[in-house]
Amino acid sequence: MDSIVVRGNGPLSGQIPIAGAKNACLALMPATLLSDEPLTLTNAPRLSDIRTMTELLASLGAEVTALQDGKVLAASCHGEINPVADYEIVRKMRASNLVLGPLLARMGHAVVSLPGGCAIGARPMDIHVDALSALGAEIELKDGYLHAKARGGLRGATHEMRFASVGATENFLMAASLAKGTSVLKNAAREPEIVDLARCLRAMGAQIEGDGTSEIVIEGVERLHGATHPVVADRIELGTYMLAPAICGGEVECLGGRIDLIEAFCEKLDAAGVSVEQTHTGVKVSRKNGRIRAVDVVTEPFPGFPTDLQAQMMALLTTAEGTSVLEEKIFENRFMHAPELTRMGANIEVHGGHATVHGVETLKGAPVMATDLRASVSLILAGLAAEGETVVSRVYHLDRGYERVEEKLKAVGAHIERVKAS
Repeated sequence: MDSIVVRGNGPLSGQIPIAGAKNACLALMPATLLSDEPLTLTNAPRLSDIRTMTELLASLGAEVTALQDGKVLAASCHGEINPVADYEIVRKMRASNLVLGPLLARMGHAVVSLPGGCAIGARPMDIHVDALSALGAEIELKDGYLHAKARGGLRGATHEMRFASVGATENFLMAASLAKGTSVLKNAAREPEIVDLARCLRAMGAQIEGDGTSEIVIEGVERLHGATHPVVADRIELGTYMLAPAICGGEVECLGGRIDLIEAFCEKLDAAGVSVEQTHTGVKVSRKNGRIRAVDVVTEPFPGFPTDLQAQMMALLTTAEGTSVLEEKIFENRFMHAPELTRMGANIEVHGGHATVHGVETLKGAPVMATDLRASVSLILAGLAAEGETVVSRVYHLDRGYERVEEKLKAVGAHIERVKAS
């Protein structure tokens, strides 16, 4: 397996372009199943998860072509549709479950394997099942597959989710767009990726109001047409690269970034002693005077602090002045990076959903192992600030969510390289 070698070398300077959002694009791509006309997505990220979704959609009968070096995805689903999402593809990625709602809406039936992805908690499918069942779907689990039917088509309904699940909100939005009548989703997720999906669906002819709030109203239409839609900037990639100058010093501008996508995160950076400024072209970040200060962090659904930035924030706080407490309220088992950071000299205690980080003066380079997507990049960030050399193994996780990470960090002065497996 490939590994990434990082050598701490002081302040960073320059610009890093922020890609389109992985999590937004993975929800937008299945929307092509809702129409027999083309859907074109611009500002698409070039990631292995995007290739996996392309493979999945192709297995269902859709055509997805990457153009302009992968930054544009031209999708179409005008032919015969296979309503079975096979385990061999679905197991690779959690977002594969987002084909369930569109298949039900377009075909009236679907068979979708339970999904895979990072091992950071159960992420149960019952919230999805409850949401789609409210629209009239009959769903049962058999041999690891969800068998879903909508006899007579989906019907509009009011449903309140017990948890503001992003994926279940996306599945409900797509399914309800073609349901008969009006649907109301309460306790809906409010993430920017939800707003981006709603904008795309409206461009395709859907009637949706309230996205970005906890109550979304969808008036079902008979059919959706084609559209061209730009993928929103990736707020998680943005936050990750904002942490690089915070950890190392220097000043970096993240091109295409928007503070409004991660306000809660930016507030914590400010409290820790990091300057964040919105510019005409992106977000400029630099460390204020002196050592980073300890701050407490609680992960919450949007607009709270993102769980997908918790690992990276922990890397920053390992060298902060004082003691920080991080509480993970979204996913269990999401402190697996803590023992690896400890190998680099960090002082971290984990008790259930809480991690206490006692800041140390410096980290020391060490061989470490990535356990999931966000953990992998947190170790790279820590390596940028550590004395000596850090070797991060199992970086195949990294390629699922960050495009050309070595290239982007090298451009601002980092000493980082990928070592190919022999």
